[in-house]
Amino acid sequence: MATIELGPDSGRLLVKTGRSGLGRRAGHDLTIEAARWSGTLTLPGDTADSATTEGFSAAVTVPVDGLEVREGTGGVRPLSDQDRAEIAKNLRKVLDAARHPEITFTATRAAGSAGEYSVDGELTVAGRTAPLTLRARTDDDRVRGDATVKQTRWGIKPYSAFFGALKLADEVEVSFDLTL
Repeated sequence: MATIELGPDSGRLLVKTGRSGLGRRAGHDLTIEAARWSGTLTLPGDTADSATTEGFSAAVTVPVDGLEVREGTGGVRPLSDQDRAEIAKNLRKVLDAARHPEITFTATRAAGSAGEYSVDGELTVAGRTAPLTLRARTDDDRVRGDATVKQTRWGIKPYSAFFGALKLADEVEVSFDLTL
């Protein structure tokens, strides 16, 4: 059995957002990175290919204030440093970081074969926990994967501006790329 400590040195955790509403052209599609995070991955064997056997576990914790805006595409003007700061402030407000400073994911099961896996777990955001399934792929010592998170499922009202004309899409894409 191998337990691997994970964090920013191991790889990247990204959140990608989209826009909706009549004013969506004014906003940006964002790439937000977890600049600070930690996790553990326990594999029953020596490689990620053994994740379907008993003994697999994974847990990840991301401090909400460790989320940083890396990129903004689209929009009528480029994303400025002031925009990034305002987005970070709104992100902490929307996620109620003062009361719920961390986002966590705990895997409960993994199944699959030939380097393609489905990982079931519990995601806790803004104090609400709900099931989430990740899609994961292994390639030698790398694990890549993603999941779609519907914000309203976790009680999060997607950010909106201009009286609702510009809205963050309810579904955001979470992805990871890790070296084990």
